[in-house]
Amino acid sequence: QVQLVESGGGLVQAGDSLRLSCAASGRTFSNYVMGWFRQAPGKEREFVAAISWSDGRTYADSVKGRFTISRDNAKNTVYLQMNSLKPEDTAVYYCAADRWRLTRTAREYDYWGQGIQVTVSS
Repeated sequence: QVQLVESGGGLVQAGDSLRLSCAASGRTFSNYVMGWFRQAPGKEREFVAAISWSDGRTYADSVKGRFTISRDNAKNTVYLQMNSLKPEDTAVYYCAADRWRLTRTAREYDYWGQGIQVTVSS
């Protein structure tokens, strides 16, 4: 029903900015909650940010004030603007879609992208 493809990752230095994009294909993109998760080596997958169809937003405490999630329904795309990047932000970042309510719980999301690497050097 929904396919997600992430782009915009790469290698940057601490303090730099990066914007991730997630292009979605599907018939009801605007009605889905969209989220970003990340998984670093040796760590569990963790919630980063999510945005609802009505533009409500929620962030993990670790990124609040530095990251901004947004969506452009006309382009079927969700973004994650990452500022003031830190080495601890290094991870594979995953875009996810949920057809129900805004949630921070990974298992409640229905669709996932393949993930994209973000590496922040000190």
